[in-house]
Amino acid sequence: MTGRRAVTLAAVLLGFLALPMLMSGTTVALPRIGADLHASGAALQWVVVGYFLAAAAMMLVAGSLGDLFGRRRVFAAGAAVYAAGALASALADGILLLNAARTLSGIGAAGVMAGGGAVLGATFTGRARTRVYAAMGTTAGVGLAAGPTLSGWMVGALGWRATFALFAAAGLLMLAGAAGMAESRAGGRPRVDVPGALTLIAALTLTLFGVNQASDAGWASTIVLLPVAAGLAMFVTFVLVERGAQHAVLDLGLLRDRRFLAWTLAGLLLAAGPAGVTAYLPTYLQAAGGASVQEAGLIMLMLTTPVLLLPQLGGFLINHGVRPRALVTVSLSLIAAGNAWLTTLHPGITATGLLAPLATIGAGMGLMIGTTDAQAVNRVEQDRIGMATGLLNTVRAGGGALATTLFGAALATALHDRAGEPERAARIVAGKLAEPGRALEATLLTEAWHLTLWCTTGVCAAATLAVWALLGSPRPHDTATATAPAPRPGLSSRNPAK
Repeated sequence: MTGRRAVTLAAVLLGFLALPMLMSGTTVALPRIGADLHASGAALQWVVVGYFLAAAAMMLVAGSLGDLFGRRRVFAAGAAVYAAGALASALADGILLLNAARTLSGIGAAGVMAGGGAVLGATFTGRARTRVYAAMGTTAGVGLAAGPTLSGWMVGALGWRATFALFAAAGLLMLAGAAGMAESRAGGRPRVDVPGALTLIAALTLTLFGVNQASDAGWASTIVLLPVAAGLAMFVTFVLVERGAQHAVLDLGLLRDRRFLAWTLAGLLLAAGPAGVTAYLPTYLQAAGGASVQEAGLIMLMLTTPVLLLPQLGGFLINHGVRPRALVTVSLSLIAAGNAWLTTLHPGITATGLLAPLATIGAGMGLMIGTTDAQAVNRVEQDRIGMATGLLNTVRAGGGALATTLFGAALATALHDRAGEPERAARIVAGKLAEPGRALEATLLTEAWHLTLWCTTGVCAAATLAVWALLGSPRPHDTATATAPAPRPGLSSRNPAK
């Protein structure tokens, strides 16, 4: 590997280490943040959801901008914005300011992830691409594994503000690493699809905002129905805009390749399937199980450690003849099985009792994380790598945000049916159990968890079958698309590092 390629890989991997670490670490800190800033319910959930929402809304835009203006440039800009948002989070003195800062961090994360993934896709090809994307998955696994433990220790010893301050420093290191990257972009005169970008951002923002209000206001509330309806209308508008755009932010032809669509769906499930457990189990363990912040972080290692250990194994197996279709089916099935197994959850459950279900979910994530991106990018010509990685990250981040929000809303809805008061349900979901009657509220929370986990299992199982079917024997059109992609008018590759 040349020196420039090594610098490129190191800079991108740093980004894919820091972002998942901050994501997983924030979930552990939520109870302390809520207590310090006097927040609960949807406002507190937005500390996590707002980050995902901003990242999801900007991923595809960032990827397409990278194709036009330079993938390294987008990565560097994302790192700078991410650092600014993390620093503002450390200094926030209210929940609204914290949520605004987290949203800014999410916008920066979009540039880092879409730009970084596109840089790797443009720099490496063939088996080397599979290896570096697997390394990217491993690095993300390190971040997920270390995030709860490190942040749990820091929150307990130093406070949650120190966590955000450290990640601001990590953003500055990413920015410094970007200076050593080779630039790559598509040819032709840059043209930005402004209508497409704006309608996509509006669609994602409105939909996720509306869903996030359901935990407090209920699904039939106007504040839920109006944004969701407007968001769906904007999605339809986005499709119509892109069909007629000459420089579309998303070429809808990508989705006509059913194998690219299958790998996109697989990436969605890898993010969405474990999202609820990752976001809300630490709060459950602290509230119903009486665990400390540090203990909850250590328990989450049971889920995140396989994500650290297995991505390289998945890439190795595919490079040595294991059919990707078989491996991804096993991977997604493990996520569904782990969610079902976790229905053994109860207030007195020990770490030993959580080991098997959490490790099963983690193994399903670890086997294919990163590798799904490599398989999808292999279906795309060089000039659309940024667009493809942007789409993959949009689906993954948006799916994770939506799944996290829906999981929390489902818990609140189930609790509302049992507890009878929306305010009480929101308080219990946030981990604030009343001292008189604490045992009863812990039981109600557990019952809500069981119902939500079974719903998650059903969705994961159905999506696994869909991926398996889409990756079946290709039609002639699919084969032609994969082996001889049609060039796009006015675009030519300017990739200096192959």
